[in-house]
Amino acid sequence: MTKATQRKGGIQVPDWSYQTLFRPLLFRLPARVARGFTLGAMGALSRLPGGTFVIRTLGHMELSPLLESRRLGLPLRYPIGLSGGVDPQGIAQKALSPFGFGYFEVGPITVDGLERKGTVRLERESEAILYQDRYGNDGLERISERLRQKQGHTVPLMLRLRHGPDRTPAEALGEYVRMMEITAPFASGFFLDSIDERWTIAETGAMLEEVADRALLHRKPMLLYVPLGMPLEKLEPIVSGGKHGCWTGYVIGDTLYGPEGDVAGKDGKVPGLIKVEALRQWVGSEPIIITGAGIHEPQDALEALSHGADYVQLHSGLIYSGPGLPKRINEAILYQRVMESEEEAAAKPLSFWHSWGWMCLLGIGMVIGGILAWWIAATSILLPYDEAFLGMTRQEIGQVSERLLHFMSHDRITLAGTMISIGILYFFLGRFGLREQQHWAKTALMASGTVGFSSFFLFLGYGYLDPLHALAAAVLLPMFILAMRGPAERPPREKPNLHNDALWRRAQWGQLMLVALGFALSIGGMTISLIGITNVFVPEDLMYLQLTPGMLDAVNPRLIPLIAHDRAGFGGALLSDGIALAAAALWGISQGRRWLWWMLLLGGIPGFAAGFGVHGAIGYMDVWHLLPPAIAVLLYAAGLILLYPYMAKKG
Repeated sequence: MTKATQRKGGIQVPDWSYQTLFRPLLFRLPARVARGFTLGAMGALSRLPGGTFVIRTLGHMELSPLLESRRLGLPLRYPIGLSGGVDPQGIAQKALSPFGFGYFEVGPITVDGLERKGTVRLERESEAILYQDRYGNDGLERISERLRQKQGHTVPLMLRLRHGPDRTPAEALGEYVRMMEITAPFASGFFLDSIDERWTIAETGAMLEEVADRALLHRKPMLLYVPLGMPLEKLEPIVSGGKHGCWTGYVIGDTLYGPEGDVAGKDGKVPGLIKVEALRQWVGSEPIIITGAGIHEPQDALEALSHGADYVQLHSGLIYSGPGLPKRINEAILYQRVMESEEEAAAKPLSFWHSWGWMCLLGIGMVIGGILAWWIAATSILLPYDEAFLGMTRQEIGQVSERLLHFMSHDRITLAGTMISIGILYFFLGRFGLREQQHWAKTALMASGTVGFSSFFLFLGYGYLDPLHALAAAVLLPMFILAMRGPAERPPREKPNLHNDALWRRAQWGQLMLVALGFALSIGGMTISLIGITNVFVPEDLMYLQLTPGMLDAVNPRLIPLIAHDRAGFGGALLSDGIALAAAALWGISQGRRWLWWMLLLGGIPGFAAGFGVHGAIGYMDVWHLLPPAIAVLLYAAGLILLYPYMAKKG
């Protein structure tokens, strides 16, 4: 692929938190309250300093020209739209903009506002949403005022316009003309909800032609909104008898009319597909067709496209499947197009020395360095330059306190185990991620490596420069730089998950566990680094040592700086390890990606083995001190167990 083929793009709010934590809580609230709370919170977060960065950090998705399209007459980055029923007030569009949507539908909009009197109710068993106020909205004036303000995003806005109730065709025409004139400056296009069951076919056809003719003056995409429940025998004469050249295309509605109100849900999928096929047969291949009915999983979107739709629009599926659904659909479409791309089929992985091989060598170097550090910490503990810095030998320190030597061994063995873990993660991410030019893998390595190498300068806080540490950094840093120079612009080649099955739902819990572990390790690493360059010890350390900082200072004023070096070094390594783990868990977990599961398994063993092994060996068994790593082990084991069936299964 060329360099322009893959670029950094939007992200998802993760399903691993929505499916496991937020959805069960939100579904206990009244539907309208839950929607308002969620959209309000997301909108508030996006407006905070750094809020958008937080949203983008929670996931990762690349933008590919294979997904881009101008068929609608607009440069859409993704073939997915968001129904106006999800965010009718438009209060969270900035927060929703990086989810992977190509456009936002706004509406329905009527000239006069229609009060929202009815309830919104979730029908969980059928995965549906019941609306009792079909066209409730704030009215043309208030919505226009809101849209005139800076939106904070560049996603195109498609305005769904609807005439007021009980209007004649002539009155409806006047309202459409007025609405288009007022909203044209900020509308990217229009969905004209102009079909009224009260009018005759002749009246409807004549009014639609008049609307289409007036709409041409605005030179914007104009799509006719087709009610999902409208019988084909009534729709065909309207569509077939009209002037197709006046319309950019057709939007199939996402709600069915029921005895209690409008229902958006999975049951709309089949009627939507029938409408797509019929419209495509009637109007030919040129006009755009969009369907938003019953799209609840990636497979639904693929079926809609295969039946003749050009774009899909999400409504109830986003509520039930989670806000990661746009990304999953985009990945499914991208995979399909990649498999059909001759350029992609001919593309070969990068050579070893181009970039990824250097990361593999760096990882091997970290593993070897960790093994050597472990051996030294378990035997002599101190190196000659440590003794020269202190002006004391190992034996002399042992005469002061045998536990002091054990404590120093404890710090250095935990650091060694963390180094080995980092080396394993880097090797796998280089071998399988960078080699395939995966942007998420390069981003994970860049973040982790930058923090890891920067942590070397923590010595400025404790005043002891470790020559061996400096030598290792000097050797490994060029490898890191060489590894980061390569491109990362190819889409994943693993077939993505297409269904919201039990395997996928269970994997969300596993991903939650590992993401939580990654963040916990990162926070722990930052905390230990801060302690290392400030207080050096926590109360449990002093209880084990049976010494105070003052007593250590009295023995040798250089003892605490040496211990601080070990503590801060371990904290920096743990932070680097946690970032790599968190990034891999956030962005890399995918169905069939077995190598990543093995990386997570093998990468965790050395760190946990070193931590628990050395504490048992030296008798440092304080419950509060060991509680955090014990919780970490539980998260690690549970996450891997829950993820294995999903990540071991091929798509």
